[in-house]
Amino acid sequence: MQTYLRGRDLIGDLDFSKEEVETVLDVAFDLKRKRALGEPTPYLRDKVLAMLFFFSSTRTRGSFEAGMAHLGGHAAFIESRTTQIAHGDTPKEIGEIFGRYFDGIAIRHVEWGVGNKYINDVAKYSRVPVLNMQCDIYHPFQCLADLMTIFEKKGRDLRRKKMVVSWAYAASYQKPISVPQSLILQMPRFGLDVVLAHPPEFRLMPEIMDMAREQARKYGTGFEVVDDMDEAFKDADIIYAKSWGALVHTTDTEEGARLLQKYSNWITDERRMALAKPDAIYMHPLPADRNIEVTDGVMDGPQSVVYDEAENRMHAQMAVMALTMA
Repeated sequence: MQTYLRGRDLIGDLDFSKEEVETVLDVAFDLKRKRALGEPTPYLRDKVLAMLFFFSSTRTRGSFEAGMAHLGGHAAFIESRTTQIAHGDTPKEIGEIFGRYFDGIAIRHVEWGVGNKYINDVAKYSRVPVLNMQCDIYHPFQCLADLMTIFEKKGRDLRRKKMVVSWAYAASYQKPISVPQSLILQMPRFGLDVVLAHPPEFRLMPEIMDMAREQARKYGTGFEVVDDMDEAFKDADIIYAKSWGALVHTTDTEEGARLLQKYSNWITDERRMALAKPDAIYMHPLPADRNIEVTDGVMDGPQSVVYDEAENRMHAQMAVMALTMA
């Protein structure tokens, strides 16, 4: 077990080895147990986390703020529009200065072609850990919470379990592609056979696909890509279906919206869930476009684990913060 993570950044999903991820989840489960028993966990007493948001949030902000409070510290919410970033504060200055004010810097920046580079540039100049609360390429904390939830529902031996990572229609906007990319990188390391399903125009980044294939090869797991939602769902143990934008195909907003409309039948409904195994679970990082992306019957049904998944965001994030910021 690799336990020394103090001072480490978590920006991409593969920044932590498989053993290090296992350590994070062991700590997360312990923190969850202690919260259930009402035991205090002041591992970050008097520590302060800067939370810099360039994009709106519900679960991410709430779970990081609550998690820092449970660890005995404080999280400072900083909305980018209330700063001087637009007037000249560079990533170097944010890294240098926030790295002196705070004990950790967490950033959410999902702008396509900008977010990941910005977070890495801040990390280059920060003397404290930098944590990626979601960028245009990765969403590592969501993926850790997802893996924790899968362990709870399916056990730790995931060999020969089929996980579907599927695109779904949503009318709202071109959502980031970071969630599916994180999933296809992380899940093969833990024994899951991953089937990625999406229409042709909604492909993921080629370099991420290559990395996912390498992880599957390294850990002896399956990785398959299909363009049929029904085919993907057949005999699945885990369904993870959400929308993402055609950002690799086009950055034109109008073209992206037109492409979305072509595939409005890509919805997770009761008929499709019936194609999976009877004990299959339905996962989604939220928010979901109800009755567009997923029906109420599935979202609120007995196979849905979305609220457990959302809760586990806090426990997984607390684990990483405790291990990197102590």
